[in-house]
Amino acid sequence: MPLQEQDIDQLCINTIRTLSIDAIQKANSGHPGTPMALAPVAYTLWQRFLRFDPADPIWPGRDRFVLSAGHASMLLYSLLFLAEVKAVDPDYEVVGDPAVSLDDVERFRQLDSRAPGHPEYRWTSGVEATTGPLGQGIATSVGMAIASKWQSARFDHPGFELFDFDVYAIAGDGCLMEGVSGEAASIAGHLKLDNLCWIYDNNHITIDGRTEIAYEDDVAARFMGYGWNVTRIGDANDTGLVARALEEFKGEEGRPTLIVVDSHIGYGSPHKQDTAAVHGEPLGEEEVRETKRAYGWPEDARFLVPDGVKERFAEGVGRRGAELHAEWERALTGFARENSGLAAEIEAMQRRELPEGWDADIPGFEADEKGIATRKASQKVENAIAGRVPWLLAGSADLTDSTSVRLELDGAVDFEPGAFEGRQLHYGIREHEAAAISNGLSLSKLRPLWSTYLTFSDYARPAIRLSSLMELPVIHLFTHDSIGLGEDGPTHQPVEQLASLRAVPGLDVIRPADANEVAEAWRAAIDRRHQPVALVLTRQDVPVLDRSRYASAEGLRRGGYVLADPDGGDPEAILIATGSEVALALAAHEELSAGGVRSRVVSLPCWELFDRQEDAYRDEVLPPSVTARVSIEEASTLGWDRYVGPEGAKIGMHTFGTSAPLKDVQTKFGFTPDRIAEAARGLLA
Repeated sequence: MPLQEQDIDQLCINTIRTLSIDAIQKANSGHPGTPMALAPVAYTLWQRFLRFDPADPIWPGRDRFVLSAGHASMLLYSLLFLAEVKAVDPDYEVVGDPAVSLDDVERFRQLDSRAPGHPEYRWTSGVEATTGPLGQGIATSVGMAIASKWQSARFDHPGFELFDFDVYAIAGDGCLMEGVSGEAASIAGHLKLDNLCWIYDNNHITIDGRTEIAYEDDVAARFMGYGWNVTRIGDANDTGLVARALEEFKGEEGRPTLIVVDSHIGYGSPHKQDTAAVHGEPLGEEEVRETKRAYGWPEDARFLVPDGVKERFAEGVGRRGAELHAEWERALTGFARENSGLAAEIEAMQRRELPEGWDADIPGFEADEKGIATRKASQKVENAIAGRVPWLLAGSADLTDSTSVRLELDGAVDFEPGAFEGRQLHYGIREHEAAAISNGLSLSKLRPLWSTYLTFSDYARPAIRLSSLMELPVIHLFTHDSIGLGEDGPTHQPVEQLASLRAVPGLDVIRPADANEVAEAWRAAIDRRHQPVALVLTRQDVPVLDRSRYASAEGLRRGGYVLADPDGGDPEAILIATGSEVALALAAHEELSAGGVRSRVVSLPCWELFDRQEDAYRDEVLPPSVTARVSIEEASTLGWDRYVGPEGAKIGMHTFGTSAPLKDVQTKFGFTPDRIAEAARGLLA
């Protein structure tokens, strides 16, 4: 149908398609097939259902739209551009610039464009979550849906419904093949998250070809087994059917909804529709012309936005979003008059701020040779903070008491259907989804922590990486942190995990030495707005150090500090340790002192914090002139070279652990004071 004869909605749909085609063709890189196929679905959702105000894309009461099939990013950028979504700065203030301009679209996948290869939260306003690794978007969307339920339970009062937003996510075959989709769908069904809608693009194509070469799941049966409402749209181009399915979701109670959409990848392409060729590469100049001809589009036009298209978006999502947003603001004003304290919480949450006096109840710990496991000390600190930060939610992958994250506060019940005000989340044995849900909670401005054993952090690595990429203040709490597990043996004794977590850019890994360092670690972890933390804690008891004899634990705030020095003169050797091994270093220090060797002990609980200190401070802690240095950590020695230097020694793990009582394991691998002292003397000799 020629351009001038297309009705305005079809014109809008084809504008989304052709903008996507042109951007990908100009970049000579990208995935055109899904935007071409799903433009009618996304357009119908945005124009008729999505509660979203383009003038304020971070309005707290908005619906969330997550493009889990992140390779189809031009679908989202076209919507953001055509709806004229405004940009938001890092301080959560709306600025007048467009979130995505036509210049950004024309520079798709180019340096500094707001239209990067995959959607990036914090970079492009209107992007609700960073997606691209398949399955991550739908996994994260469950956290957003939980956040809606929790905020509604806490804040909504009769006449004031502030947090009843819905969460929509578009997923492809790849998302549903990824294992995390099963974890996410299972827990969403269990929690009866009827505010969650996944739209499944059932196009039967992946990069390698037809999905049947590796995938023949009965998706509808699978999701019905999870307890979902499942409906189907037989033709992605039938906007009437799309609207009917979305209406059904809106009316569903007690179940999340999966909408299976039968689509044709690369719809309209004469030679590439329904083929893998249109999945991950541009159409090619000639195919672009022929596809535009099939759409009734001017064949040689580039980045064409016909008259009336932006106006149509303004009449639809723009006007509806502005009206709903204004209603929400009026409701918030009325709510604040009657509930000033709760209104202040909402304001603080949205800016990732903490209540005044949030750390007033953090305990101090008296010196104790027998000591306390750092996980147990962490629970005391966690509860002290949670009592003053009501939007701190704690969860575990089936290890609530083993990882010591149970909230012991009045009213801190489990988050379950019928108890959506609960602050204790039970993820079951779903580590990957636990981390992804935590990302979704944080994206919704709650303060989440989730936990498992350190060795099982591997199961959650993709979501941990994304929390750092999105700059989310998630607390990833890992216990059972070393060969100190003893009898559990090498399957449960982490070796390489510390090094691999430290390799994640933007993730601060903190392994405190004793209970007072734990308190300081929590201060560092909770008082941040744009950075995640991995808290790494012991299963076994460790001594609470005598701070009247040794330096204050406040040194943790700088990542590393001098814990103990020789009684007289400059140190000849430096012992550097983290976590439970700091006590071993102190014992070796005493042995060296008795033998006339002047040694210094440095506690280095957070490499990342220490490396951010000024050179003068780092040289003060680790004087370049002292080259006899020994590192002690019950983990891989990878990375320790930067602190011990070429002449230093590293006492660490070079194999997996073994199953035996704790002392036997430590002795076998050389984690004893006399072995440490021997290493220091050897360097001096």
